[in-house]
Amino acid sequence: MAGHFVLAFPPLPFFYTGLALLVIGTGLLKPSVSTLVGSLYDEGDARRDAGFSIFYMGINLGALLGPLVAGYIAQRIDWHLGFACAGVGMLFGLVQYVVGRRKLQPAFDRIAATSGPAAKVVAPTESVHHTSDWARISAIVIFFLFAILFWGGYEQAGSTLNLFADRYTRLELFGLSFPSSWFQSVQPFFLIALAPVFAWLWIWLGPRQPSLTAKFGIGLFFMGLSFLVLIPAAGVAQSQGIRVSPWWLVLSYGISELGEICLGPVGLSAVTKLAPVRIVGLMMGVWFLSLSFGNKLAGWAGGFIETMPLESLFQICAGVLIGAAILMFLLVKPISRLTGEAR
Repeated sequence: MAGHFVLAFPPLPFFYTGLALLVIGTGLLKPSVSTLVGSLYDEGDARRDAGFSIFYMGINLGALLGPLVAGYIAQRIDWHLGFACAGVGMLFGLVQYVVGRRKLQPAFDRIAATSGPAAKVVAPTESVHHTSDWARISAIVIFFLFAILFWGGYEQAGSTLNLFADRYTRLELFGLSFPSSWFQSVQPFFLIALAPVFAWLWIWLGPRQPSLTAKFGIGLFFMGLSFLVLIPAAGVAQSQGIRVSPWWLVLSYGISELGEICLGPVGLSAVTKLAPVRIVGLMMGVWFLSLSFGNKLAGWAGGFIETMPLESLFQICAGVLIGAAILMFLLVKPISRLTGEAR
């Protein structure tokens, strides 16, 4: 919150200070809140993936509203006011957490039982000594590597696809014009709509639901498919110099969300299932590191929009992601042996 309020001031030192505060806030929040969600469930509880899907839906309420409000104010009025709007939103989130955190008491109690004064204090390396622990950590590392590719595709929504929206897509729908930043709300809209469906699906399937590895493969496949459907639109836009229908991006984002709902919350859930109790927070940090590398990969790929035909760029992205999905499916049995068939 403080970081976004600092970014509301134009001088360059405020920019770097604001970014530093955002980094600190994100580091403190993301691994901790995900660990809290995982601690709400007993070990082996089949509802865990469903719970993380609902949690993910809540996160994306902000992702839905943020671009609509802050994006509009930033592009149409002033960028720095847009940053301040994000700070206001986070203020509401902080108040809501303080008021409602007693509902998380079961999670606090479970964490205290394993890391409080009554628990035996050991170094993280001392708590990971069983062969099964190292096998599960190895599985997390494999998921981490494949997640980098997924986020490298997904986060192009903020680079390649955002530029495609701004330069090659009609910014008008049903007779109403809108800023290109509003496309950033399409993905969270689909995620909010789909999360309850998938939460119900995982609960309904129970022990019959796909394994963690299979869910990752499904997520990677849909992410690749989301680029595949954009290839015709990219070819027409650049070859004919016209702006294509916004429905192309809406369709692509909708497909990508089928992928994210199978991989994003499932990845968080997987870490809380597989990591030894005393290093869950550390391994959650490793998981979020995949987002960092994925963002770097997405930014690197976005740089090719100036030197490579968009059609070719989207073909490469689709090929890499679908290839990774096929490899993930081939690894279902080997990884399941590492995870002990954890779902």
